[in-house]
Amino acid sequence: MALTLPQLTVTGTPHQMGRQYGAHFREMIRPFVEDRVAAVTTYLRDTGHEGTERLFEAGAACMELVKSFHPDGYAEHMGLAEGSGIDPIRLFTTANMTDVRDIIAYPGDPVVVEDEGCTVGLLPPSISANGHALQGQTWDLNGPDVEYVIALHRLPDEGPESWTVTCSGCQPLMGMNDHGVTIGTTNLKTYGAKVGIPYLSLLHLALQQKSKVVASAIVEAAPVAGAHSYWVGDKDGAIEWEKSPQSSQSRSTEDGPLARSNHCLFDENIARETDLSPSTHTRFDRITKLLAESDEHSVDTLKTLFANRDDGRLSINRFAEDDSGATTNAVVACNPADLEFLACRGPADHGEWAKLEFERQKAAA
Repeated sequence: MALTLPQLTVTGTPHQMGRQYGAHFREMIRPFVEDRVAAVTTYLRDTGHEGTERLFEAGAACMELVKSFHPDGYAEHMGLAEGSGIDPIRLFTTANMTDVRDIIAYPGDPVVVEDEGCTVGLLPPSISANGHALQGQTWDLNGPDVEYVIALHRLPDEGPESWTVTCSGCQPLMGMNDHGVTIGTTNLKTYGAKVGIPYLSLLHLALQQKSKVVASAIVEAAPVAGAHSYWVGDKDGAIEWEKSPQSSQSRSTEDGPLARSNHCLFDENIARETDLSPSTHTRFDRITKLLAESDEHSVDTLKTLFANRDDGRLSINRFAEDDSGATTNAVVACNPADLEFLACRGPADHGEWAKLEFERQKAAA
């Protein structure tokens, strides 16, 4: 049986939307938080750090920065914590776990303990069937997280309507708004993580923008906590940023299709890199090859591409039985020109694909 994607529409002010979100998914959010706390406790122990006190202190410091960086996002998070009945610092820290844990682990000397990561394809208009840019990615992390994947539909009193795919209790991970701005990310690991803006808060603010250019400028300037790649797209193309707390480097689909997995591509970040995912180069090479094989791509070919298993346990499409420490927990395929946002929970060939509709666009039509 295909995995279905739970969906929820929230409306009103940021705080009201957060409360609705938290209350509706309360019974999913609570075990998600506890599972992540248990997982990070083991992770920190494996990297030589006992306990979680410093972890939550770092999370609180990052959350304080978000209050001024994105006030609406902060207000939504506080509403989410109220609705779910979870301490806001505990919820914020667990939602942004990959960044906050790196603040503790990566000034030290970590060991390779898991093969986490994602695979991204950013397509220029020249290789798409409809003559417009396309974007998509897998989201791969801890296998149990697939139980908590949701799609959240925001209809705010002010600002763009948007759809996001994320875990219950978290702010946007991948998404599209009704201006056709799309966003996504992959995790990178470099030394030098520090208190800063976590990745979900940055993605949330980027998705509130009316243009790719403005969203990209926000990503470029943000004082981030840990290393990630970020992509921002629209119907004309995409801009990707490879960011660490020390460096911001960009690429664009103006130079051709872009592939991304979980290793750095720019020398300044490569010099700080650690804990490379065993599959990252294999996945990067495979998606690069698949993108180059056609100039008639569509959201359907993206769905097929993200289901690729040609490299076994090192494939783009990652299964729990690969025993790699990560599985494909969600996939999105974006056609911004037509506001077509497709998403599934689980691997691309296991999940039930949903077309997430924009209500205001439909009403206007």
